[in-house]
Amino acid sequence: MAKYSKKAGEKVEKTMHEMKEGKLKSGSGDKVTSKKQAVAIGLSEARKEGAKVPKKKK
Repeated sequence: MAKYSKKAGEKVEKTMHEMKEGKLKSGSGDKVTSKKQAVAIGLSEARKEGAKVPKKKK
């Protein structure tokens, strides 16, 4: 399994919390209900901030 930085883990934790509260939205503006999608959004945001996150799979 891939190793993620502490910052990336915190970002994913934050997005999961938002999803559980019903506040997390996808790029199209729809409410996120999938845990996998919430993790993907958290990792994407961490990647944008420069955290150590493996590249996206194609």
